[in-house]
Amino acid sequence: MKRILLVCFLFISSFSFAQKDSDVVATVGSKKITLGEFNKKYKDITSQVLSNAPSKKVFLEDLVRYEMGLQEAKKRGLEKDALVQDQMNQAMYRGLLEKELGQKVQEAKVSDEEMKAWYSKNPQIRVSTILIEVKPGATEAQREEAKKRANEILAEVKSSKRPFEELVRLYSDDTTTKNLGGDVGWQSRITLNGAYYEAANKLKLNEVTSNLVEVAFGFHIIKLTGKRTYEEAPKREIRMAVFDEKRRVLFDTFFTGLKKNYPVNVNSKLVE
Repeated sequence: MKRILLVCFLFISSFSFAQKDSDVVATVGSKKITLGEFNKKYKDITSQVLSNAPSKKVFLEDLVRYEMGLQEAKKRGLEKDALVQDQMNQAMYRGLLEKELGQKVQEAKVSDEEMKAWYSKNPQIRVSTILIEVKPGATEAQREEAKKRANEILAEVKSSKRPFEELVRLYSDDTTTKNLGGDVGWQSRITLNGAYYEAANKLKLNEVTSNLVEVAFGFHIIKLTGKRTYEEAPKREIRMAVFDEKRRVLFDTFFTGLKKNYPVNVNSKLVE
C-alpha cells in the first residue's frame, strides 16, 4: 500500500513540475517573460549563430537586460526621438519587404537557359584603357580642359603606329594600370561603370573606341583585348546577376502596385 502511495506521489509531483509554455521564467518590471517566449527567441538566435551560441542562462540574462532597457527607453520617451523614429521607420520598411517579398525572392529559380541568354548580352570582357583624370571638385573649365587633352590623345591613338600599350604609358593618369599597358583585367557589367561597359562591349577584338568615354572622374580611351565565351565565364557570377534581375523585377512590380495608392511627383532636376 505504501509503495502504491509513493508511486502516486511521484507521478503527481512530476506532473506538477512539468514545464509549460505559460510558465514565467522572469519578470522585469511589468513584463513577464514566459518559457514559450524564451524558447522561441532562444531557438531564433541559435539558428542564426553557427558557433559560440550563448547558453540558455546567459541568453536569459541578455533578455532580461533587453527588457529593462526597452522599458527605460519608453520611460524616457525615446520613441519620440528623431533618430529613434528614423530607425523604427527603417525597421518597418525592411519588415514590409520581408513580409511581402521575402518568400518570393527565396523561391526564385535561375535556369541554365536564362543564364546563357543573359550572358549573350553581357559577356565578360578584358580591356586596356588610357584615363585622362578629372579631379574631384574640378570646375567646368578644368573639366573642359581635360576633355580637350583627352581628344588630342585620342587623335594620336588613331593616327599613331605605336602600340596602344606604349601610348598608355605615355599619357594615362591611371597609376594603377599605367605600367600594365592599361590592362584592367577581366571585368563584367557588374564590375564596370555602365557607360564604360557599353562602349567596350560594342568593340571588336583589339579595336579602340572612336570617341571618348566620359565618367565622373575623367575620360577613357578603351581598347578591347578579350571576350570570354559562356563556357569560360564564372557561372556563379552569372547566376547571381540573373537572380538579382529577377529580384529587381519583384521589387519593381511591388512598388508599381503601391504607386496606385500613393501618387508620386518627383522633380529630379533639383538633384542633378
